[in-house]
Amino acid sequence: MSERPDRRPSPAPSERRLGWRRPASAPVTPPAGPPASTPPPAPPAAAPPNHHRSVIDSAVYRDGRRIASPTSLADTFRQLREQPDGMAWIGLHRPTEPELHSLAAEFNLHELAVEDALEAHQRPKLERYGDTLFVVLRAARYLDAQEEVEFSELHIFVGPDFLITVRHGGAPNLSSVRRRMEKTPELLRLGPEAALYAILDSVVDGYAPVVEGVQTDIDEIETEVFRGDPAVSRRIYELSREMVEFQRATRPLVGMLHGLMAGFAKYGTDEELQRYLRDVADHVTHTSERVDGFRQALTEILTVNATLVSQQQNAEMRALAEAGFEQNEEIKKISSWAAILFAPTLVGTIYGMNFETMPELKWAAGYPFAILLMAVVCVSLYVIFKKRDWL
Repeated sequence: MSERPDRRPSPAPSERRLGWRRPASAPVTPPAGPPASTPPPAPPAAAPPNHHRSVIDSAVYRDGRRIASPTSLADTFRQLREQPDGMAWIGLHRPTEPELHSLAAEFNLHELAVEDALEAHQRPKLERYGDTLFVVLRAARYLDAQEEVEFSELHIFVGPDFLITVRHGGAPNLSSVRRRMEKTPELLRLGPEAALYAILDSVVDGYAPVVEGVQTDIDEIETEVFRGDPAVSRRIYELSREMVEFQRATRPLVGMLHGLMAGFAKYGTDEELQRYLRDVADHVTHTSERVDGFRQALTEILTVNATLVSQQQNAEMRALAEAGFEQNEEIKKISSWAAILFAPTLVGTIYGMNFETMPELKWAAGYPFAILLMAVVCVSLYVIFKKRDWL
Protein backbone atom coordinates (compact mmCIF):
# COMPACT_ATOMS: atom_id res chain seq x y z
CA MET A 1 0.00 0.00 0.00
CA SER A 2 1.57 3.28 -1.04
CA GLU A 3 1.87 6.10 1.46
CA ARG A 4 -0.68 8.85 1.25
CA PRO A 5 0.06 12.36 2.49
CA ASP A 6 -2.83 12.30 4.94
CA ARG A 7 -1.83 9.02 6.60
CA ARG A 8 0.63 8.58 9.43
CA PRO A 9 4.09 7.05 8.79
CA SER A 10 4.35 3.32 8.22
CA PRO A 11 5.61 1.02 10.96
CA ALA A 12 9.23 0.03 10.79
CA PRO A 13 10.02 -2.61 8.19
CA SER A 14 11.31 -4.94 10.86
CA GLU A 15 7.90 -5.14 12.45
CA ARG A 16 6.48 -8.63 11.98
CA ARG A 17 3.15 -9.14 10.25
CA LEU A 18 1.06 -12.19 9.42
CA GLY A 19 1.19 -12.52 5.66
CA TRP A 20 2.62 -9.11 4.80
CA ARG A 21 5.34 -6.61 5.60
CA ARG A 22 5.58 -2.98 4.74
CA PRO A 23 8.26 -2.45 2.09
CA ALA A 24 11.52 -1.26 3.56
CA SER A 25 12.07 0.86 0.49
CA ALA A 26 9.19 3.19 1.26
CA PRO A 27 10.26 5.23 4.30
CA VAL A 28 8.47 8.43 5.02
CA THR A 29 10.73 11.48 4.53
CA PRO A 30 9.92 14.50 6.67
CA PRO A 31 8.89 17.50 4.58
CA ALA A 32 11.58 20.10 3.96
CA GLY A 33 11.24 23.64 5.22
CA PRO A 34 9.88 25.13 8.40
CA PRO A 35 6.96 23.51 10.11
CA ALA A 36 4.72 26.39 9.16
CA SER A 37 5.01 25.43 5.51
CA THR A 38 3.81 21.88 6.15
CA PRO A 39 0.47 21.45 4.46
CA PRO A 40 -2.31 20.56 6.85
CA PRO A 41 -3.60 16.99 6.74
CA ALA A 42 -6.56 16.32 4.56
CA PRO A 43 -9.86 16.55 6.40
CA PRO A 44 -11.13 13.18 7.59
CA ALA A 45 -13.87 11.55 5.66
CA ALA A 46 -17.27 12.48 6.95
CA ALA A 47 -18.98 9.74 8.87
CA PRO A 48 -22.37 8.71 7.56
CA PRO A 49 -25.34 10.02 9.54
CA ASN A 50 -26.38 6.55 10.69
CA HIS A 51 -22.89 5.34 11.72
CA HIS A 52 -24.10 4.60 15.23
CA ARG A 53 -26.27 1.82 13.87
CA SER A 54 -23.47 -0.18 12.26
CA VAL A 55 -20.27 0.79 14.10
CA ILE A 56 -20.36 -1.63 17.02
CA ASP A 57 -16.98 -0.66 18.47
CA SER A 58 -14.02 1.37 17.30
CA ALA A 59 -10.76 1.70 19.17
CA VAL A 60 -7.18 2.79 18.71
CA TYR A 61 -4.46 0.72 20.42
CA ARG A 62 -0.83 1.36 21.13
CA ASP A 63 1.53 -1.19 22.59
CA GLY A 64 -1.39 -3.60 23.05
CA ARG A 65 -3.55 -1.21 25.12
CA ARG A 66 -6.58 0.82 24.19
CA ILE A 67 -5.76 4.51 24.18
CA ALA A 68 -8.87 5.88 22.47
CA SER A 69 -12.47 4.91 21.83
CA PRO A 70 -13.65 7.14 18.98
CA THR A 71 -17.36 7.58 18.52
CA SER A 72 -17.24 7.85 14.73
CA LEU A 73 -15.18 6.65 11.82
CA ALA A 74 -13.87 10.16 11.22
CA ASP A 75 -12.58 10.37 14.79
CA THR A 76 -10.97 6.96 14.39
CA PHE A 77 -9.14 8.08 11.26
CA ARG A 78 -7.96 11.27 12.94
CA GLN A 79 -6.72 9.62 16.13
CA LEU A 80 -4.98 6.85 14.19
CA ARG A 81 -3.03 9.47 12.23
CA GLU A 82 -1.92 11.00 15.51
CA GLN A 83 -0.46 7.69 16.77
CA PRO A 84 2.73 6.72 14.88
CA ASP A 85 2.72 3.22 16.40
CA GLY A 86 -1.04 2.79 16.83
CA MET A 87 -3.46 0.25 15.50
CA ALA A 88 -7.17 0.72 14.76
CA TRP A 89 -9.71 -2.05 15.34
CA ILE A 90 -13.08 -1.17 13.83
CA GLY A 91 -16.07 -3.47 14.23
CA LEU A 92 -19.05 -3.02 11.89
CA HIS A 93 -22.38 -4.79 11.59
CA ARG A 94 -24.08 -4.58 8.18
CA PRO A 95 -22.42 -1.26 7.29
CA THR A 96 -23.81 1.10 4.69
CA GLU A 97 -22.13 1.73 1.36
CA PRO A 98 -20.89 5.21 2.33
CA GLU A 99 -19.27 3.80 5.48
CA LEU A 100 -17.34 1.14 3.59
CA HIS A 101 -16.34 3.62 0.91
CA SER A 102 -14.97 5.98 3.56
CA LEU A 103 -12.95 3.08 5.00
CA ALA A 104 -11.74 2.15 1.53
CA ALA A 105 -10.60 5.71 0.88
CA GLU A 106 -8.78 5.91 4.21
CA PHE A 107 -7.05 2.53 4.16
CA ASN A 108 -6.76 1.94 0.40
CA LEU A 109 -9.02 -1.11 0.44
CA HIS A 110 -9.43 -2.84 -2.89
CA GLU A 111 -12.73 -2.19 -4.61
CA LEU A 112 -13.37 -5.90 -5.21
CA ALA A 113 -12.98 -6.69 -1.52
CA VAL A 114 -15.26 -3.77 -0.63
CA GLU A 115 -17.85 -5.05 -3.09
CA ASP A 116 -17.71 -8.52 -1.54
CA ALA A 117 -18.12 -7.04 1.94
CA LEU A 118 -21.18 -5.08 0.81
CA GLU A 119 -22.94 -7.90 -1.00
CA ALA A 120 -21.97 -10.71 1.39
CA HIS A 121 -23.01 -14.28 0.41
CA GLN A 122 -19.36 -15.22 -0.10
CA ARG A 123 -17.63 -18.52 0.51
CA PRO A 124 -14.74 -18.59 2.99
CA LYS A 125 -11.60 -17.32 1.32
CA LEU A 126 -8.33 -15.49 1.86
CA GLU A 127 -7.04 -12.94 -0.65
CA ARG A 128 -4.16 -10.48 -0.66
CA TYR A 129 -4.44 -7.01 -2.11
CA GLY A 130 -1.03 -5.44 -1.74
CA ASP A 131 -0.29 -5.23 1.97
CA THR A 132 -3.93 -5.77 2.91
CA LEU A 133 -5.34 -9.19 3.68
CA PHE A 134 -9.02 -9.85 3.01
CA VAL A 135 -10.56 -12.82 4.85
CA VAL A 136 -14.09 -14.19 4.61
CA LEU A 137 -15.33 -16.55 7.33
CA ARG A 138 -18.61 -18.39 7.90
CA ALA A 139 -19.53 -18.56 11.56
CA ALA A 140 -22.12 -20.99 12.89
CA ARG A 141 -24.15 -21.42 16.05
CA TYR A 142 -26.59 -24.09 17.19
CA LEU A 143 -30.12 -23.01 18.13
CA ASP A 144 -31.34 -25.42 20.80
CA ALA A 145 -35.00 -24.37 20.66
CA GLN A 146 -35.33 -24.88 16.90
CA GLU A 147 -32.70 -27.65 16.73
CA GLU A 148 -31.19 -25.83 13.76
CA VAL A 149 -27.80 -24.49 12.73
CA GLU A 150 -27.65 -20.78 11.93
CA PHE A 151 -24.86 -19.44 9.73
CA SER A 152 -23.54 -15.89 9.46
CA GLU A 153 -20.83 -14.22 7.44
CA LEU A 154 -17.79 -12.28 8.62
CA HIS A 155 -15.46 -10.17 6.45
CA ILE A 156 -12.09 -9.04 7.80
CA PHE A 157 -9.69 -6.47 6.38
CA VAL A 158 -6.23 -6.73 7.92
CA GLY A 159 -3.58 -4.13 7.19
CA PRO A 160 -0.28 -3.07 8.72
CA ASP A 161 -2.00 -0.82 11.27
CA PHE A 162 -5.69 -1.64 11.13
CA LEU A 163 -8.21 -4.44 11.39
CA ILE A 164 -11.78 -3.99 10.15
CA THR A 165 -14.49 -6.57 10.77
CA VAL A 166 -17.78 -6.54 8.85
CA ARG A 167 -20.43 -8.86 10.25
CA HIS A 168 -23.52 -10.08 8.40
CA GLY A 169 -25.40 -12.01 11.07
CA GLY A 170 -25.38 -12.58 14.81
CA ALA A 171 -22.24 -14.69 15.17
CA PRO A 172 -19.53 -14.62 16.28
CA ASN A 173 -19.55 -12.43 19.38
CA LEU A 174 -16.60 -10.19 18.55
CA SER A 175 -17.12 -8.09 21.68
CA SER A 176 -15.93 -11.00 23.80
CA VAL A 177 -12.97 -11.50 21.45
CA ARG A 178 -12.00 -7.86 21.84
CA ARG A 179 -12.30 -8.03 25.63
CA ARG A 180 -10.17 -11.17 25.74
CA MET A 181 -7.48 -9.55 23.64
CA GLU A 182 -7.52 -6.38 25.73
CA LYS A 183 -6.89 -8.52 28.82
CA THR A 184 -3.74 -9.90 27.16
CA PRO A 185 -1.92 -6.81 25.85
CA GLU A 186 1.25 -8.81 25.33
CA LEU A 187 -0.62 -10.70 22.59
CA LEU A 188 -2.43 -7.70 21.15
CA ARG A 189 0.93 -5.92 21.02
CA LEU A 190 1.84 -8.20 18.12
CA GLY A 191 -0.48 -6.19 15.88
CA PRO A 192 -3.53 -6.75 13.67
CA GLU A 193 -2.49 -10.32 12.90
CA ALA A 194 -2.93 -11.19 16.60
CA ALA A 195 -6.49 -9.87 16.46
CA LEU A 196 -7.04 -11.91 13.29
CA TYR A 197 -5.85 -15.01 15.14
CA ALA A 198 -8.27 -14.29 17.99
CA ILE A 199 -11.18 -13.95 15.56
CA LEU A 200 -10.24 -17.16 13.75
CA ASP A 201 -9.99 -18.93 17.09
CA SER A 202 -13.42 -17.62 18.15
CA VAL A 203 -15.07 -18.72 14.90
CA VAL A 204 -13.51 -22.19 15.08
CA ASP A 205 -14.35 -22.58 18.78
CA GLY A 206 -17.93 -21.67 17.90
CA TYR A 207 -18.10 -24.78 15.73
CA ALA A 208 -17.72 -27.09 18.77
CA PRO A 209 -21.25 -26.54 20.20
CA VAL A 210 -22.64 -26.96 16.69
CA VAL A 211 -20.85 -30.29 16.31
CA GLU A 212 -22.19 -31.50 19.65
CA GLY A 213 -25.72 -30.35 18.81
CA VAL A 214 -25.64 -32.07 15.43
CA GLN A 215 -24.30 -35.27 17.02
CA THR A 216 -27.27 -35.24 19.42
CA ASP A 217 -29.66 -34.68 16.52
CA ILE A 218 -28.21 -37.60 14.59
CA ASP A 219 -28.56 -39.89 17.65
CA GLU A 220 -32.20 -38.83 17.99
CA ILE A 221 -32.80 -39.34 14.28
CA GLU A 222 -31.43 -42.90 14.44
CA THR A 223 -33.88 -43.67 17.24
CA GLU A 224 -36.77 -42.14 15.31
CA VAL A 225 -35.86 -44.07 12.16
CA PHE A 226 -36.09 -47.47 13.85
CA ARG A 227 -39.17 -46.35 15.75
CA GLY A 228 -40.89 -45.69 12.43
CA ASP A 229 -41.58 -41.99 12.94
CA PRO A 230 -43.09 -40.72 9.63
CA ALA A 231 -41.70 -37.18 10.13
CA VAL A 232 -38.08 -38.31 10.38
CA SER A 233 -37.45 -38.13 6.62
CA ARG A 234 -38.00 -34.38 6.59
CA ARG A 235 -35.71 -33.92 9.57
CA ILE A 236 -32.96 -35.95 7.88
CA TYR A 237 -33.27 -33.86 4.73
CA GLU A 238 -33.12 -30.54 6.61
CA LEU A 239 -30.12 -31.62 8.67
CA SER A 240 -28.36 -32.87 5.54
CA ARG A 241 -28.76 -29.43 3.96
CA GLU A 242 -27.31 -27.82 7.08
CA MET A 243 -24.33 -30.16 6.91
CA VAL A 244 -23.74 -29.12 3.31
CA GLU A 245 -23.59 -25.50 4.51
CA PHE A 246 -21.36 -26.55 7.39
CA GLN A 247 -18.98 -28.22 4.96
CA ARG A 248 -18.84 -25.04 2.89
CA ALA A 249 -17.95 -23.13 6.04
CA THR A 250 -15.24 -25.43 7.40
CA ARG A 251 -13.57 -27.14 4.44
CA PRO A 252 -12.08 -23.96 2.83
CA LEU A 253 -10.71 -22.92 6.24
CA VAL A 254 -8.29 -25.83 6.20
CA GLY A 255 -6.63 -24.57 3.04
CA MET A 256 -6.74 -20.95 4.21
CA LEU A 257 -4.91 -21.68 7.45
CA HIS A 258 -2.37 -23.87 5.73
CA GLY A 259 -1.77 -21.01 3.32
CA LEU A 260 -1.12 -18.66 6.23
CA MET A 261 1.23 -21.18 7.83
CA ALA A 262 3.10 -21.57 4.56
CA GLY A 263 3.95 -17.86 4.72
CA PHE A 264 5.36 -17.95 8.26
CA ALA A 265 8.98 -17.90 7.14
CA LYS A 266 8.43 -15.50 4.25
CA TYR A 267 6.68 -12.85 6.30
CA GLY A 268 8.48 -13.39 9.60
CA THR A 269 5.39 -14.23 11.64
CA ASP A 270 5.89 -14.18 15.39
CA GLU A 271 6.60 -17.64 16.80
CA GLU A 272 3.87 -17.34 19.41
CA LEU A 273 1.30 -16.60 16.70
CA GLN A 274 2.62 -19.51 14.68
CA ARG A 275 1.81 -21.86 17.55
CA TYR A 276 -1.65 -20.34 17.98
CA LEU A 277 -2.48 -20.60 14.29
CA ARG A 278 -1.28 -24.20 14.14
CA ASP A 279 -3.60 -24.98 17.04
CA VAL A 280 -6.52 -23.33 15.21
CA ALA A 281 -5.65 -25.28 12.05
CA ASP A 282 -5.73 -28.55 14.03
CA HIS A 283 -9.17 -27.71 15.40
CA VAL A 284 -10.47 -26.79 11.95
CA THR A 285 -9.18 -30.05 10.48
CA HIS A 286 -10.84 -32.03 13.26
CA THR A 287 -14.13 -30.16 12.81
CA SER A 288 -14.06 -30.60 9.04
CA GLU A 289 -13.54 -34.35 9.44
CA ARG A 290 -16.44 -34.53 11.91
CA VAL A 291 -18.71 -32.67 9.49
CA ASP A 292 -17.73 -34.99 6.64
CA GLY A 293 -18.57 -37.91 8.93
CA PHE A 294 -21.94 -36.38 9.78
CA ARG A 295 -22.87 -36.00 6.14
CA GLN A 296 -21.89 -39.58 5.40
CA ALA A 297 -23.85 -40.81 8.42
CA LEU A 298 -26.94 -38.86 7.34
CA THR A 299 -26.68 -40.35 3.86
CA GLU A 300 -26.57 -43.85 5.32
CA ILE A 301 -29.43 -43.08 7.72
CA LEU A 302 -31.50 -41.79 4.82
CA THR A 303 -30.83 -45.01 2.92
CA VAL A 304 -31.78 -47.14 5.94
CA ASN A 305 -34.91 -45.06 6.47
CA ALA A 306 -35.92 -45.50 2.82
CA THR A 307 -35.40 -49.27 3.16
CA LEU A 308 -37.47 -49.42 6.33
CA VAL A 309 -40.23 -47.33 4.78
CA SER A 310 -40.21 -49.60 1.73
CA GLN A 311 -40.42 -52.68 3.94
CA GLN A 312 -43.25 -51.14 5.92
CA GLN A 313 -45.12 -50.31 2.72
CA ASN A 314 -44.58 -53.83 1.42
CA ALA A 315 -45.92 -55.25 4.68
CA GLU A 316 -48.95 -53.01 4.47
CA MET A 317 -49.56 -54.00 0.85
CA ARG A 318 -49.21 -57.66 1.81
CA ALA A 319 -51.69 -57.21 4.64
CA LEU A 320 -54.11 -55.47 2.27
CA ALA A 321 -53.70 -58.24 -0.27
CA GLU A 322 -54.34 -60.91 2.37
CA ALA A 323 -57.38 -59.01 3.61
CA GLY A 324 -58.65 -58.71 0.04
CA PHE A 325 -58.11 -62.44 -0.53
CA GLU A 326 -60.03 -63.29 2.62
CA GLN A 327 -62.84 -60.97 1.55
CA ASN A 328 -62.96 -62.66 -1.86
CA GLU A 329 -63.23 -66.05 -0.17
CA GLU A 330 -66.09 -64.85 1.97
CA ILE A 331 -67.81 -63.28 -1.03
CA LYS A 332 -67.53 -66.54 -2.95
CA LYS A 333 -69.11 -68.46 -0.09
CA ILE A 334 -71.89 -65.95 0.24
CA SER A 335 -72.48 -65.95 -3.51
CA SER A 336 -72.51 -69.75 -3.63
CA TRP A 337 -75.10 -70.09 -0.89
CA ALA A 338 -77.13 -67.30 -2.43
CA ALA A 339 -77.18 -69.19 -5.75
CA ILE A 340 -78.12 -72.44 -4.00
CA LEU A 341 -80.98 -70.79 -2.13
CA PHE A 342 -82.08 -68.92 -5.22
CA ALA A 343 -82.93 -72.15 -7.14
CA PRO A 344 -85.70 -73.45 -4.80
CA THR A 345 -86.92 -69.89 -4.35
CA LEU A 346 -87.35 -69.62 -8.11
CA VAL A 347 -89.20 -72.96 -8.38
CA GLY A 348 -91.41 -72.19 -5.38
CA THR A 349 -92.18 -68.77 -6.76
CA ILE A 350 -93.32 -70.19 -10.10
CA TYR A 351 -95.52 -72.84 -8.49
CA GLY A 352 -96.86 -70.39 -6.01
CA MET A 353 -98.50 -68.19 -8.61
CA ASN A 354 -102.30 -68.21 -8.33
CA PHE A 355 -103.35 -68.58 -11.96
CA GLU A 356 -106.49 -70.50 -12.92
CA THR A 357 -104.89 -72.15 -15.90
CA MET A 358 -101.63 -73.86 -15.07
CA PRO A 359 -100.76 -77.34 -16.37
CA GLU A 360 -99.22 -78.53 -13.12
CA LEU A 361 -101.93 -77.35 -10.73
CA LYS A 362 -104.06 -80.48 -11.08
CA TRP A 363 -101.13 -82.83 -11.62
CA ALA A 364 -100.88 -85.43 -8.86
CA ALA A 365 -97.08 -85.65 -9.08
CA GLY A 366 -96.62 -81.87 -9.28
CA TYR A 367 -95.65 -81.32 -5.63
CA PRO A 368 -93.12 -84.20 -5.43
CA PHE A 369 -91.69 -83.12 -8.76
CA ALA A 370 -91.22 -79.52 -7.55
CA ILE A 371 -89.53 -80.70 -4.37
CA LEU A 372 -87.30 -83.07 -6.33
CA LEU A 373 -86.44 -80.34 -8.81
CA MET A 374 -85.43 -78.02 -5.98
CA ALA A 375 -83.28 -80.68 -4.38
CA VAL A 376 -81.56 -81.64 -7.64
CA VAL A 377 -80.73 -78.05 -8.51
CA CYS A 378 -79.45 -77.25 -5.00
CA VAL A 379 -77.30 -80.39 -4.80
CA SER A 380 -75.94 -79.83 -8.28
CA LEU A 381 -74.94 -76.25 -7.43
CA TYR A 382 -73.41 -77.35 -4.14
CA VAL A 383 -71.29 -80.01 -5.89
CA ILE A 384 -70.15 -77.51 -8.53
CA PHE A 385 -69.17 -74.82 -5.98
CA LYS A 386 -67.46 -77.40 -3.77
CA LYS A 387 -65.29 -78.59 -6.63
CA ARG A 388 -64.22 -74.97 -7.24
CA ASP A 389 -63.42 -74.48 -3.55
CA TRP A 390 -66.02 -71.80 -3.20
CA LEU A 391 -67.51 -73.66 -0.23
